[in-house]
Amino acid sequence: MADYDEEIPAEEKVQIAKDFLSNAPPGEFNEVFNDVRVLLNDDGLLRQAGEEAFSQYNEDQFMVAKVDGDDVLVTEHGKVGENKYSHPSKGKTFGFDHLRREVQDISSGSSSGNETLRVAVESALAAYLKNHYPEGISTVYARGNDVIACIEDHKYQPHNFWNGKWRASWKLDTSSGIVEGVVRTQVHYYEDGNVQLNAKKEVNESLKVGGSDDETAAALIKFIEKAESDYQNAVAENYSTMSTTTFKALRRQLPVTRQKVDWNKILNYKIGQELSSKK
Repeated sequence: MADYDEEIPAEEKVQIAKDFLSNAPPGEFNEVFNDVRVLLNDDGLLRQAGEEAFSQYNEDQFMVAKVDGDDVLVTEHGKVGENKYSHPSKGKTFGFDHLRREVQDISSGSSSGNETLRVAVESALAAYLKNHYPEGISTVYARGNDVIACIEDHKYQPHNFWNGKWRASWKLDTSSGIVEGVVRTQVHYYEDGNVQLNAKKEVNESLKVGGSDDETAAALIKFIEKAESDYQNAVAENYSTMSTTTFKALRRQLPVTRQKVDWNKILNYKIGQELSSKK
């Protein structure tokens, strides 16, 4: 018992708090933050843990910010300075308060890559989102030879005890034609339990580029559509086989007697006992 009575060093407390905050399920960061605050019981340590965790969490989750009434994603791809991000389609930069999730200090900005291709990809991606992610948000960046498309969509249903988020980033290197993609799904179900799905799929393939910017954009979106559809189908197929694989390994198919329970017989026996006791 002596080991459990030892005081945890402040540095370890900060790291534990950062881990909790960084792994908060989508749509539940405030709840996790409040619980961590109670556990730490030290706002100084909480502030120390939060300085890095807040920005890391928001960038990783593709947090949506509103700049002059327009939605834009907060991502590492759009970072242009300390807590400062770009809004490529508006040609602006903005500061972001990661704790309050508020936009600050909007100013003019400029693209550092192929802006005409970026605009073409942005237009084609918007049509793709309209068909597949009606409530999704996308942001497209241009960085040197790279064009990076980010997608975020989520559904929060706390009254039904579940929240979920889809995130994807696709980077096309126009000089080599290599496409690097990362698709992530995160779902938390917590009615009478606590179950989380954290799935990640990485893609690295070549794409034939050339011709006009519109043709390149169309080829990239076609590539994205196929890759994401394949991923969704794989997840759905995995769930359909879980009952005979994963769940089968978690519980017995039959009781120790190796015989199915005849519940009707048990019910009749119980009724018979009750009738006998009333005589």
